[in-house]
Amino acid sequence: MTYRHAIARTSHEDLASGAVLHSAPGFPAFPVRLASEIFQRALALRGGDRPAVLWDPCCGGGYLLTVVALLHRRRIASVLASDLDPGARSLAERNLALLTRAGLAARAADLRARAARFGKPAYDSAAQAAHRLAAGLDAAGGDLPHAVCQADALDPVQLRRALGHRAPDIVITDVPYGEQTHWHGPGAAAGVAGMLDALTAVLPRDSVIAVTVRGRKVPAGGGPRPRASFKIGTRAVALFRT
Repeated sequence: MTYRHAIARTSHEDLASGAVLHSAPGFPAFPVRLASEIFQRALALRGGDRPAVLWDPCCGGGYLLTVVALLHRRRIASVLASDLDPGARSLAERNLALLTRAGLAARAADLRARAARFGKPAYDSAAQAAHRLAAGLDAAGGDLPHAVCQADALDPVQLRRALGHRAPDIVITDVPYGEQTHWHGPGAAAGVAGMLDALTAVLPRDSVIAVTVRGRKVPAGGGPRPRASFKIGTRAVALFRT
């Protein structure tokens, strides 16, 4: 399957994990171009021209969500990340802070200080990238409202509590697949099918859920049938509508 939306081979060097965006062992990054493609397909399936309320219920370190938000700020109203793992939430908070001018300015200052302390040009390059991302954020609408919450993606009670008054209409998530990341919690054995059931129970009608896994197809079990599916590289993606 080829790209339909992210067709330009744009350099995404400024979004590299571990440069401006924060990284940590056990929290894998995600292909930037594929992240953009998934979001745009989900937006097309949802329809309409209103900005999306975007949610990742298995956010990990927040890399996927942060990248999509920086690339498509104009088309996003707010961002919500949730995860059961406190280490994941801590990293996600640091990454989602980069969706504000203050967060990017602080990150650039930290990188410049590291460059002076360690004499590594890579830190200077990353600081310049942070300034470019800040300029792009300003041009696309400025600071993006965001939140990070604790919730088990397999438990609708916890998900509903995490949502509060929010009503996400697009969910994008790269689910645990047993290599660097694993399902946790009492319902872990239910996997993707259990997550889809839980999300369907709490999302507004006609929301879009985009799930990506490594492998040939997304294992949805006996749950809802995908409205669309595709595979690029080692990742399979399925899009569902509530």
